[in-house]
This record gives sequence, C-alpha cells and structure tokens, in this order.
Amino acid sequence: MKSPRDVVLVEGVRTPFAKAGTKLKKVHPAELGKVALKQVIAQTNLDVNLVDEVIIGNTGNPPDSVNISRVVALNAGIPLKTSAYTVHRNCASALESISNGFEKIKSGTMDVILAGGTENMSQMPTLPPKKFQEIYEKLFAAKGPKQALPLLWSLFKADVKQIKALLSGNMRDEYFPVISVMMGLTDPFVGINMGQTAEILAKEWGLSRETQDRFALRSHQLASKAMKEGRMREEIAPVYLAPEYKEVISDDIGPRDTQTMEALAKLKPFFDKATGSITAGNSCPITDGAAMVLMMSREKAEALGYKPLATIRSYGFAGLEPERMGLGPVYSTPVALKRAGLSMKDIGLVELNEAFAAQVLSCQKAFDSDKFGQEKLGLSSKIGEIRDDILNVNGGAIALGHPVGATGTRIVLTLAKEMKRRNTQFGLATLCIGGGQGGSMILENEG
Repeated sequence: MKSPRDVVLVEGVRTPFAKAGTKLKKVHPAELGKVALKQVIAQTNLDVNLVDEVIIGNTGNPPDSVNISRVVALNAGIPLKTSAYTVHRNCASALESISNGFEKIKSGTMDVILAGGTENMSQMPTLPPKKFQEIYEKLFAAKGPKQALPLLWSLFKADVKQIKALLSGNMRDEYFPVISVMMGLTDPFVGINMGQTAEILAKEWGLSRETQDRFALRSHQLASKAMKEGRMREEIAPVYLAPEYKEVISDDIGPRDTQTMEALAKLKPFFDKATGSITAGNSCPITDGAAMVLMMSREKAEALGYKPLATIRSYGFAGLEPERMGLGPVYSTPVALKRAGLSMKDIGLVELNEAFAAQVLSCQKAFDSDKFGQEKLGLSSKIGEIRDDILNVNGGAIALGHPVGATGTRIVLTLAKEMKRRNTQFGLATLCIGGGQGGSMILENEG
C-alpha cells in the first residue's frame, strides 16, 4: 500500500567504470562524482534549491577533499546552504549513502536527497616505508645544515635499500613501499586480504577453478551484450577528459567480448599460488567510477510531477566472520526481506556484486541451503534459490569493475533500470563488505 512517506528513486546516473590505470586514472574522484551528480540534476531538471542534503560514499578519502561529498556538491552547483557529508562502509559505502537517505526521508526529516558514491582507485597512493617516514619527520624538524646533512645521507642509504627491496620483490621488507590499496584490501582483524577470503569460500563450498572461470566468462559475455544493445548507455554519463576535453569516455572499460575459457585457464592463481583457484580473471578488477541517485518522499515526487523509477522497500546490514566476508549477502538479505514483508520467491531480479566468482557462487549455494539457513542464520529453512536467469543479467563487477566507494549505488541503479525494462515487481541489490558484513536493499518497481 502506497504511503506519502514512501522513499522513491526518481533517477540515477553513473560514469563509465574504467579499469584502474586506464582512461580515468587522472580524473579526481571529486570530478567523477561531479559528472554523475550534474547529470542526475540535468536529466531530472531538478531545482537544486530543493535539495535537503547530499550524501556520498567514498573509501579512498583523498587528502585534498577529505569530506568529498561537500566538494562534489558545491562543484555540481548545489547551494552553499545545503549540507553534505561522506560515508564509509567499505564496499557498501554507496549503499550506506542511500540507506542514510532512506532513513531521513522515511522519518519526515527531509524530502529530497542526492546520494551515491565515487572512487578513483588508480589514485590511491603508494606510501613511503616507515623507515623513510622517520627520516622525513626528523628532516622537517632539522635546524640548519648541521642537522639536515646526516639525515639526507640516511635518506640516500635508505633509497639504496629500497631499490634492493624493489628488485627482490620482497613486499615484507621494511624498505618496500606501502601500496595503500593493497593495505586497504587486507582485513586488520584476521590479517588476510580479500582474495584469500575468497579462497576459503572456494575450498569450503567445493568450487572448482573451471566453475569459477565459467562464471567470469558469463559476466563478460552479459556485460558486453548489454553494452552492444545500449542498455548500459541508459545509466552512463560520459566523461570528457582534461585538459582539452575533446576525448570522451562513454562506455565501461573492462568488459571483454573476446574473453574465452582458454584465456582464463592460462592465468595463474594470484593469492594462493600453490593450491588456489582465485585468479585475476575470476576476480573483479580495481576500478575508477562514480554513481549517483535522486531520492524523494513519494509526496514530494508527486508534487513535483516526477514518475519514480522504483520504491525502496527496505534495506539491511549484518555481520559475519571477516574471513568469510564474501557470504555477507546471505546474512543481510533475510534482514531486508523481513523488513519488506517478502520472501525470496517474490524477488524477480538480483544484483549481487561480483567481488569474486567464488564469492557469488558460494552465496548462491548458501542461499539455497536448508542446513546453512538453520545452523548459521537461525531460520527454519533456506532463504531461497537465486536462479542464474535472474542474477546479474547485464553482467557484474568481474567485467564492469568494482570502484569500492561507488558500487553500492551502481547495483541499485542497474537493478532499478532493469526492473523497469522487464516490468519486474521486486528486486534485490546486495553485496559483501570487507571486514565481514553484508548489505542488501529491496526495490519495488513503480510500474
């Protein structure tokens, strides 16, 4: 039953997603966010004076835009009077931004919110080793050449040792540079990275290398098909590259229509070289991109004459063991379903973020397991099957990429657009979260 305080998605836009180190590598995440936000405003002909707040997810936290939401908002033409803040929930940061907006609109506190996420993983810095940091700290405090010269000599010797560390490839060496994105993808509680958590799931759920590679191939094939048929263009705002602004990026840089099982089979395991099955080919790439949505209360949307894309029925977050973080959707989805008063049988489309093929396939198995539902979730039976024909029908992050701070909004947007095309009543957007959490959101098609 419709209510004036229903929270609706009016429209959404994202930038192309580009594999790190490619066309978007020099585009600041605030600029990516601005492109998406301005396009949402333009497509809806929104009076920006009506916006109550801007909420944007980001994990890289660039030092020149610490509250990146405020920077994006002002650069996109949002008035000075309108507040803006940034949220961080690892992979679900951009889902968190929407859930924050949901609560504020549902409660009656606000009526119009712009939410989303932005990330440029290419620009996450490489940090100097601690040995260098110690020298720099003393050098900055040095008083005169007498104190500075010995420190400069120490810096020179440290440089030589760093070269040796780099040539040996020993990342554990105290002189090896700290790659921040790798540090960020390592769980501080259990001390293993996200790829290693996927290896745990692959072994526990008996997933062969071939099964994972076949899923990765499916992702590329579906994403390439969606691109060729123009479905992805419906949600993408082109990015014009500085300084001349003549080169334009309009499509995702990641999906490969020439991908084959043979090529995937040639890749070596990346995280467990001896017995592993997780490769660069059956994992999502590190990616740059942004995505934004316009949210309103139903009564406000109707008063302004907007026909919404979808209603947000509910959302849910839940925790689990960090070393099995990939199963997060299995834990958070029952929470969202209960709040929506629905079951998995009601769900006609699912966007489940593809951090790793093993992670998605493990989720499918766990969703359909009575034993898992009873023993791990305290349910009377399984959550319910996620059929292949409703799962990531336009491909997923293995092909499209996973800009960590933006993906949560991307999956919601992609889901809402596809539900509209297919006239699907209910859809589920869900993803695992580094640190051992899951996030889920249920949408209802407005018809």
